[in-house]
Amino acid sequence: MMKKFHCCATCIHFRAQKTKERMTYYCSRLGYETKPTYEFNCWEPKEQVKKLMEKED
Repeated sequence: MMKKFHCCATCIHFRAQKTKERMTYYCSRLGYETKPTYEFNCWEPKEQVKKLMEKED
């Protein structure tokens, strides 16, 4: 079940910032640019995602 939700975009550390040129995605925990679909072992799901995961169990 976790695999379905596990990606940077669903993590509490994920930040998105729109600039004139493009969208920038950043991990505040790791300290560098990422992409919404990337997966890291430090993943901590947002509250909303936790609820969805519980709902599907």
